[in-house]
Amino acid sequence: MHDTGLGTDPDARPPEALPEGIHTVVVGIGDQNGILRGKRVTAAHWPSVRRRGIALDNTFFAMDVLSSLVPNGYSGPDSGFPDLAVIPRGPLRPHPGEPGVVLCLGAAQERGGGPIPIDPRQPLLRAVAACREAGFEPRLAAELEFYLVDPATGRPRETRPECYGLARAAELEPFLGPLRRDLEAMGVPVEQSNPEFSAGQVEINLRHAPALEAADHALLLRGMVKQAARRVGLEATFMAKPFAEESGNGFHLHHSLWRDGRNVFADGGRLSDLGRAYLGGLQGAMREGSLVGSTHPNAYRRRRRYSYAPTEANWGVDNRTVALRVIEGEGPDDDDPVRVEERTAAADCNPYLLAAVGLFAGLRGIREGIEPTRPTDGDAYGQEGGRPRLPTSIHEAAALAKGSAFLRECLGERMLELLVANAEREAELVDAEVPPGELRRYLEAM
Repeated sequence: MHDTGLGTDPDARPPEALPEGIHTVVVGIGDQNGILRGKRVTAAHWPSVRRRGIALDNTFFAMDVLSSLVPNGYSGPDSGFPDLAVIPRGPLRPHPGEPGVVLCLGAAQERGGGPIPIDPRQPLLRAVAACREAGFEPRLAAELEFYLVDPATGRPRETRPECYGLARAAELEPFLGPLRRDLEAMGVPVEQSNPEFSAGQVEINLRHAPALEAADHALLLRGMVKQAARRVGLEATFMAKPFAEESGNGFHLHHSLWRDGRNVFADGGRLSDLGRAYLGGLQGAMREGSLVGSTHPNAYRRRRRYSYAPTEANWGVDNRTVALRVIEGEGPDDDDPVRVEERTAAADCNPYLLAAVGLFAGLRGIREGIEPTRPTDGDAYGQEGGRPRLPTSIHEAAALAKGSAFLRECLGERMLELLVANAEREAELVDAEVPPGELRRYLEAM
């Protein structure tokens, strides 16, 4: 099917020497949950770090959201928890709100130089290489939703939704305006932001970029949003469904393939035959790949009718009730708008794994000439039962992932093992707790 060997990014470049006035470098990398972690390095130590990287113990990629180790076959007590190295790669980016501080993303490797089998970037590196071997340059763009909440109450300070409301946007501008400009200065190409469907909810849309860069951009967006919120006394959460009665937080990923500067998904403003086969591949992998985009039990609370989160593996043209939204229209060659928007993922998933599985699925569709189902017109929720149902619990999603030969090829044995182990552990922890709703309903009455 495709090579599952480990690899390195052929486009990565060592960062430059520090400009004058820089005293600290933040070296960061995303863990299995897409949380930005790393170390701060002094300017005096930077020449050594540029060559050798920073040292993190090899449990780093196997941490859960609260930094506890998820048991796995790569990092365990039998290994003695040795160091791995994170080597700085790519540009030095100004760190928001901290003059004299820059951030540099890194690439992980064994101390002896080999790649890490549970590094989420590895599957995406292989997916990009497979696309290039097939003659394509993949480009992706992320849309991410999040809530701004009061740390004291855990609830948004706003009580009334103003979706797309310009008055609410103006209220948010003291936070979002500097954030957009800071992200642009970091090389994260923001296109727009807006208040979303629920009070306190925000969406930020990023411009399309080469696939690995686009995943980096999503990682940086999440990390910088959380830091910016804390600076103004708020907490930002990308949790999939923090409030039962409100909209969930989605991660919408836009796909296109390019060749010689032209979007090969486009055929006169419509989706090309090649794009249609890619769409068929995405659709065919949605059920077994569900765990990649919805990695925690809470994410499955998003899958409700009329929630803007899809419930079936369906597609349509400019239809927000389906899982795969085809966007058409004509534009200049260097900015052709024809693309496929994948709408299933939750905002707290890992962007590298989501991108990798999507690209591999699309390539399989092209290679095998997979024909998508009939498009869904109108209300997809009102037509439920016509397409394969997406998993509604993490137990179902983990079982599908565990039995998926496709995911095993995409992610590698160790990465899939960790993904499933983390899901099963999270499910066990959450299932063991008594939800507040049960206490409110039954404690006094029963």
